[in-house]
Amino acid sequence: MIPTIVWGTGNVGRAAVRAVTAHPALELCGVLVHNPDKAGRDAGDLAGLDRPLGIAATLDIDAALATRPGAVVYAASGDIRPDDALADIVRAIRAGAVVVTPALYAFYDHRSAPPEAREQVLAAIADGGGSLFVSGVDPGWGNDVLPLLVAGLGSEVETIRCQEIFDYTTYDQPDSVRYLVGMGQPMDYQPPMLAPGVPTMVWGGQIRLLARALGAELDEIRETLDRRPLESTVHTERMGAFEAGTQGAVRFEVQGLVGGAPRLIIEHVTRIHPACAPDWPTPPSGDGAHRVIVAGRPRIEVTVEATDEDGNRSAGGNATAVGRLVGAIDWLAAAEPGLYDALDVPLRPAAGLLGRRHP
Repeated sequence: MIPTIVWGTGNVGRAAVRAVTAHPALELCGVLVHNPDKAGRDAGDLAGLDRPLGIAATLDIDAALATRPGAVVYAASGDIRPDDALADIVRAIRAGAVVVTPALYAFYDHRSAPPEAREQVLAAIADGGGSLFVSGVDPGWGNDVLPLLVAGLGSEVETIRCQEIFDYTTYDQPDSVRYLVGMGQPMDYQPPMLAPGVPTMVWGGQIRLLARALGAELDEIRETLDRRPLESTVHTERMGAFEAGTQGAVRFEVQGLVGGAPRLIIEHVTRIHPACAPDWPTPPSGDGAHRVIVAGRPRIEVTVEATDEDGNRSAGGNATAVGRLVGAIDWLAAAEPGLYDALDVPLRPAAGLLGRRHP
């Protein structure tokens, strides 16, 4: 059994606690939290399980890492605190842990990560013997292993389009939705996530991964952006009102150009209400889906709809992203210490299949 700490118990961390508990090769040995109100609470309670796990959440990072865990699922956000997230992850690697996380966008393709950040991680690996695997929470598999698998079913590939299509009505992260993405803000507000160059910083690594796997030479990566205002005020269950005239929908693409044309595309279509931008792509049902479209011979389209936490699609997306990360831990623990990406880590059958171990 690999002693595993889950660091953070928000949207991603809740799913991580459940995934670690369900994995037959892993043993939950600690839960780290930032909010003092969560300290001392049982991990099962924080994860929304119907039973205690006997692990009390703690604020004490030093004490937790001093136990020399075999693995750390770093589930704390890196959206608005990338430097702090990197520092936390380096600490865990230096303590000898295999670290899996969605928090470091630059490490989706670690070969293109900023040299100063990459050097910190490599130094920690050399000192502590840990490893790092980063995959996206949007989810990463929808932008790397799934499109590559689907593309491999055809004889000719012209373009690969990876879509995330979501209605944020039930999403429980108001700071990210309102300020990072800009929902409910005036149309002249500049959302940090949509600033020129930021989408490429976040998703460009996945474009590079696809190109590398396909043996394609990228000319460049470029972005497109469209925003729509709400025609009327809408009210959401978890985040309150979003006023008419403010931003209600966003559509952007990160495009990898090959031979002068966009061939590899990661597209996000997000709304705060389904009535906004109804002419844009929509999910087949519910509030969200992930879709891969491979244009070529034949044309192949695959749509994935995941739900968790009483049917919530956002929670389902988080859970599948976490499943990919947690499912990689025992493979990483058996591999040499190092930096890994989605092309290195195999996609494997579920370790908790058929109730071998289930929370």
